Amino acid sequence: MSTRPAVLTRPSPGFGLGLRTVHYPDFLAQPQAVDWLEIISENYMVPGGKPLRMLDALRERYPMAMHGVSLSIGSVAGPDASYLKKLAALVQRVDPLWVSDHLCWTGVHGRQLHDLMPLPYTDEALALVVRNVRQVQDALGRRLVLENVSSYVQFQSSHMTEWEFIARLCEEADCLLLLDVNNIHVSSVNHGFDAVDFINHIPVGRVQQIHLAGHTDHGDHIIDTHDHPVADAVWALYAKACARFGAVATMIERDDHIPPLPELLAELDQARRVAASVLERQAA
Repeated sequence: MSTRPAVLTRPSPGFGLGLRTVHYPDFLAQPQAVDWLEIISENYMVPGGKPLRMLDALRERYPMAMHGVSLSIGSVAGPDASYLKKLAALVQRVDPLWVSDHLCWTGVHGRQLHDLMPLPYTDEALALVVRNVRQVQDALGRRLVLENVSSYVQFQSSHMTEWEFIARLCEEADCLLLLDVNNIHVSSVNHGFDAVDFINHIPVGRVQQIHLAGHTDHGDHIIDTHDHPVADAVWALYAKACARFGAVATMIERDDHIPPLPELLAELDQARRVAASVLERQAA
């Protein structure tokens, strides 16, 4: 009898980039060396206009994943019905590879804080998130993919680690993971845990996607800014992730100081080389 974990994810489509408006002309002008694109869901949850025209044109050329920033899956009030309706409509339009958002809360009393706030890692919070995830998955008719966020404070009430919380959430809500390797590194430095321990406790069959990004290092703490190239420590951690999870869809995020597309494509090639090297060693 096999003891390998059940794989619930879709096969990896390869290596992608986050779609940013400054690169629209490049992607429309000629084929680029990317296997897929990730869009920010909220940018296209609109009734019409240029964003949707660009989306439709690019969707014909590249597979797309949807990535949201406002679902607030950790909110006590639960997912907003109006937001879910718009999200479901965009899913119908895009037919994405998968739909992801962040394991966090983003506001209270109907007000958005426009930030990704960490959760307390408690049984009460877990039950709340499980309830919300099931509601979203029922509304979308598919498994939700949730990303670990970077954090700068911790709750005294937490009685389990972040990775224990994530593993239990995957099992109890039957959802998938977007493993942000940069966020693991950022939080490990800020809170003093072993980033490799984090990776080694994440359920293998649940990781649908990996994010790589840059950060700003202030010495005694790190801020997840997405405005620098991927750091050496994050590349090393990505190699550890490849060794544990195998061939997983990987992309690079850049949200500020966005360079010309060829620079990002060169960085994406580095991700390909790291993954290929690890997988080749394992095969040997």
